Amino acid sequence: MLRSVSPTAMMPPLVPRLVAARLPVFYGWVVLACLCCAGFARQGPAVATLSIFVEPLTREFGWSRTALSGAVSLGGVLAAVAAPLIGPLLDRRGSRLVLCASVLVNGVILMLLSLTPSLLVFYLLFCVARMNWAAPFELGLYGALNNRFVRRRTFASSVATLAQQAGLVAMPLIAQLAILREGWRAGWLAIGAATLVIGFVPAWLLLVRRPEDLGLVPDGAASAPASGAETVAAAPALPEPAFSRRQALASPAFWLLLLYTALVFPVQAGVSLHQAPFLIERGIDPTIAAAIVSTFSLLSAVASVACGLLPRRLPIRYPLAATGVVLMSGTIVMLGVHSTAQAFVAAGIFGFGIGGILTLLPIAWADYFGRRNFGAIRGIALSAQVLAQAAGPLLSGVLRDWTGGYERSLECFAVLALLSIVAALLARQPRLRSEASAGA
Repeated sequence: MLRSVSPTAMMPPLVPRLVAARLPVFYGWVVLACLCCAGFARQGPAVATLSIFVEPLTREFGWSRTALSGAVSLGGVLAAVAAPLIGPLLDRRGSRLVLCASVLVNGVILMLLSLTPSLLVFYLLFCVARMNWAAPFELGLYGALNNRFVRRRTFASSVATLAQQAGLVAMPLIAQLAILREGWRAGWLAIGAATLVIGFVPAWLLLVRRPEDLGLVPDGAASAPASGAETVAAAPALPEPAFSRRQALASPAFWLLLLYTALVFPVQAGVSLHQAPFLIERGIDPTIAAAIVSTFSLLSAVASVACGLLPRRLPIRYPLAATGVVLMSGTIVMLGVHSTAQAFVAAGIFGFGIGGILTLLPIAWADYFGRRNFGAIRGIALSAQVLAQAAGPLLSGVLRDWTGGYERSLECFAVLALLSIVAALLARQPRLRSEASAGA
């Protein structure tokens, strides 16, 4: 069935045109499947995966926890610089090139990490991979998703986040199994190969810039055609804001969401990276610690599914505040871990909170400010996010090396999570000036 094309549409690649013309369902679901593959492949340089390498790298090279944390932090700084530049490009050109380049570069870099001879080489390689993880992947995945879904955005985001959490479950286990058989160098080879095999081909073949390029609209909605006329695309069921970057920066909601981001992501990254070594220091076997890290990721996936069931009319600030409560609770429980059972419980609670954050925050940015300039707006916010993610592991590593344990960093993270609850509750839905004037 023919569909009218938006005036701003661009000619999509051949394969998506052929598939969309013969597909009995909305092509956005095909795009979502591609994003799930890319999101799974994204997790090679995730802090949960790197945590599996902390102990063997420290043992072989004598590197401190602070030195290893610094690679995550420097990669975050690079991403903070890159994100505002990538965002506007993404709005114009779409996610295909960004995601394909990110998957390809990260797959090669992760395999090259198996040849690491020194801390300098480790930094040169891992920082680039971490930069890709933090900026191009984040913007590309959620930029493509939010362009295709409005009414079904919560469900689609939960599916995409679920795929990423599946990667967080699988990548540490893949690395640990390879390390047990052949050593840490084999671990890097294994996750690099998994990144390339799973992430590259679907994105290269099937992604398109926007649904309008195929004559579609978000969610696949369309009105019935008049006699003898082409099908006319209908607007999404939910009203969609269309903030410019300047308008978004002028709203209090932008800065409150930014504050919330700056408070929760040091907690997310700081605990995730040092979770495995913390558990090992508490007397838990390294293999069991890897299983606990994967349980953490599994509960994150459960949270993603739960978020997908939330009603769309529920203000997003309330679920965001609830996830802050869960993060704070998980961090406090982690302070009391002295057995395997307690470690599983703490990781489960904390992982559930992380799943909520990773699913809900991209939805909040798109719901509050719209999809038209999502990349430009999210690119600025992402700079704060990745800097916060960079600060968390560094803070945790410094406090551990200074005090000899992780207790002080966990206490700091609990306080940050508490403050995030307040920021979320204050972040009300913004309104454009024209809308506010019309309603007056």
